[in-house]
Amino acid sequence: MRVLQVVSLVSPQGEYGGPTRVALAQCRALRDAGHDVVLVAGSWGYDPVPREVDGVRVRLFHAVAPMPGSFHGLASPGLVSFVARAGATADAVHVHLARDLVTLPAALATHLRRRPYVLQTHGMVIPSRNPLAGPLDLTMTRRVLRGAGRVFYLTDAERESLQEVATPLRLEHLRNGIDLPPRTPLPSLTGAAPRVLFLARVQARKRPLDFVEMAVRLAPRHPGVRFRMVGPDEGLGEEVRAAIARSGLGDRLVWDGPLPPDQTAAAMRAADIYVLPSVDEPYPMSVLEAMSLGRPVVVTNSCGLAPIIARRSVGAVAPEGPAGVAHAVDRLLSDPVLREQAGAHARDAIRVELGMEAVVAQLEHTYRDVTTRTS
Repeated sequence: MRVLQVVSLVSPQGEYGGPTRVALAQCRALRDAGHDVVLVAGSWGYDPVPREVDGVRVRLFHAVAPMPGSFHGLASPGLVSFVARAGATADAVHVHLARDLVTLPAALATHLRRRPYVLQTHGMVIPSRNPLAGPLDLTMTRRVLRGAGRVFYLTDAERESLQEVATPLRLEHLRNGIDLPPRTPLPSLTGAAPRVLFLARVQARKRPLDFVEMAVRLAPRHPGVRFRMVGPDEGLGEEVRAAIARSGLGDRLVWDGPLPPDQTAAAMRAADIYVLPSVDEPYPMSVLEAMSLGRPVVVTNSCGLAPIIARRSVGAVAPEGPAGVAHAVDRLLSDPVLREQAGAHARDAIRVELGMEAVVAQLEHTYRDVTTRTS
């Protein structure tokens, strides 16, 4: 089966976040299952532009935005033209849809050519008071949602939000999955000082300042521990820099900025504990990535993965805020045996419940069904 997947942005700095990581994981798994898969995306920052990213064959097209480095108003006319042409020979087009001028026009072009397509919105298409949302919904969003052979949703809240934007829709639940890489031991098991990692965009919902405050609280209790932050600045950079400077922790607390996608796994492997203090996080891929590497994770109780983390003793689910997160991380830092057990449980959870095999089987079935109904 020839599959075209489309996502808004791929860049060497990795600003794109979860939806692109989901698309890359799906493309790898579909390729390994024998399908001909290409990921089409807007891009910036590459020189030269690659033909492969994280082992996935890609076609990248220059993306532009009114404000450099911002996702608002993101557009890529070349990508839309390519999808309109290439979609004619694809068995299925899978668009990771956002309210932007990359994926929306690409989905509309596919719809107008009467080609089979599915949409996956990752919580990015919800009721909005943004003045630009109304015109986009009127001209494109509702049309492509209603015309899709299937609209994948991740959570009940996302399903309800989609139905507020448009009805009727052919909705189907699809969870995120992830590959299970080779196991690597926790660095502290070899005698190194434990390292605690935050790897996410530096923006309000991710609560990077809670991570900084957590480090300030825990550093005196755990003198050898280092705290590392990785991720692009999306609005809180100056506040994070100032808070780190005030902490007086020197190189025990650092923010390294963004990392290329092919280096994020190495950052995870160098850590003993992964912490994501964000709120209302539906299904964070970074947490799945840490779990797949056998790292205990700490999330807040509003995270969509909190139930499985608690049920399988994968780490800890903390109340929102630095005090609760610090208490959970303190427990893991104080007990090396607990850390090791939580890491082993994390990999078991990926293997049994969160791997890619079931996701690929579902995608194959849905693609065939949508193609049959369209032809």
